[in-house]
Amino acid sequence: SDQSTPFLHFRLEVKPTNPPSLSLWALSSSVAQTTPSMAAGLSVAASSRSFRFGRNPFLGAKPTSILTPTSLFSPSISRFDAILRCRRKPSLTVCFVVEEENLNTQIESCPEKSSEEIEKQISAARVAERLAKKRSERFTYLVAAVMSTCGITSMAVMAVYYRFSWQMGGGDVPFSEMFGTFALSVGAAVGMEFWARWAHRALWHASLWHMHESHHKPREGPFELNDVFAIINAVPAIALLAYGFFHKGLVPGLCFGAGLGITVFGMAYMFVHDGLVHKRFPVGPIANVPYFRRVAAAHQLHHSDKFNGVPYGLFLGPKEVEEVGGHEELEKEINRRIKLSNGS
Repeated sequence: SDQSTPFLHFRLEVKPTNPPSLSLWALSSSVAQTTPSMAAGLSVAASSRSFRFGRNPFLGAKPTSILTPTSLFSPSISRFDAILRCRRKPSLTVCFVVEEENLNTQIESCPEKSSEEIEKQISAARVAERLAKKRSERFTYLVAAVMSTCGITSMAVMAVYYRFSWQMGGGDVPFSEMFGTFALSVGAAVGMEFWARWAHRALWHASLWHMHESHHKPREGPFELNDVFAIINAVPAIALLAYGFFHKGLVPGLCFGAGLGITVFGMAYMFVHDGLVHKRFPVGPIANVPYFRRVAAAHQLHHSDKFNGVPYGLFLGPKEVEEVGGHEELEKEINRRIKLSNGS
């Protein structure tokens, strides 16, 4: 038989008083009750064997002797026949061939199902772990963003208030200095967009790529090396604000306005770029503003490298994309982001 098919061999000694058919029926029914899932083939072979029980050679005829009809009724032959009848036991050899095809199929399918379930559980645990890690990172960055924004904003507001109250305390209102402060604050905010575009192309994607590269790779942790550029831009803003706050005159007023404009641009850049585009923290209703949605879509095209890195700016990014013929791709990205926001 096949090596994969188990072969069970039973030898039954059946007494003459019990018919062999009854014993076989009982055995086969018990096997069927114990293993209902197995298909069993039953083969029965009846055999008899001759025995010599210390027989005296003179009691019977020799193999070479001639057996006469009268010798069949001799006392020795009948005595030997009675002894043989009492001591001979018929034997039955029962062979069971058990086919476990269905059982093997079930056994083989069970590990597959269990392995699939285990893989699903492992993948679900990994997804849950990644989501928890992402929430923790977003919360950490949100705390840092809120603290820095509130701190810088409060300092800027207090500096503006005390500086103008100090300027008007002498009686004469320095309109030229105040106008220069407001004008340069707006000019500095707009100028920072062009500065960021140039620095992004000429510096960050060139000599400073080893730092900016962290922004184009999956982020590990709440912060990345590219965040250093925000600190670098904050240093001159704080220096200009401090110089304009502690000094009087037109030049200090212009410096104060420049520092104020850089600060306003930095806060807007953080909310739109980090919050809206890269979703490092929730931004609320800002995501539903149509122009900011176009800005986010244009910056997403920058990370896709479809137009050789264009746009390099942020707030004027949609204009850059349209200048290189990417209007259709921009609209596709906008629609994709709308579907994602509606689905979530």
